[in-house]
Amino acid sequence: MKLLGVEKRGGWLYSEWNLTYRVGWNMILSAANLIREYTKDAEIFTGDASGEKQVEPDEEKGLSELEEAGYLTIRGTSEIFRIPLMITFINQSDIVRAHIACATEEFQEADYKNFNLSMCQFMDSAEIAMFS
Repeated sequence: MKLLGVEKRGGWLYSEWNLTYRVGWNMILSAANLIREYTKDAEIFTGDASGEKQVEPDEEKGLSELEEAGYLTIRGTSEIFRIPLMITFINQSDIVRAHIACATEEFQEADYKNFNLSMCQFMDSAEIAMFS
């Protein structure tokens, strides 16, 4: 996954990432399931042009049976970074948006190189989960 850009807005770093390939709904669900495992108090939202809704995943089946939508957002406190994180996958595209709180020294500035070093492995792991 390639970091396209990062900028600071208020107390958050907003970033946009480019996947290697366009992905469909089932691949997005695979990545979201992985992220959910490492997110405390995870909330899942799906939506499209007509609106957004919060969804409750089945504890046994995970997200596998969620109805297809235009996007999926997962947010909560990352157990890896120990700060709030929100990631949005856009269905049938190669774009992912990630927002992370400027709550630690590591995530204070929107420096492309340093931000990429901090987030790239995490984002690459999410992309790899799409293909497993």
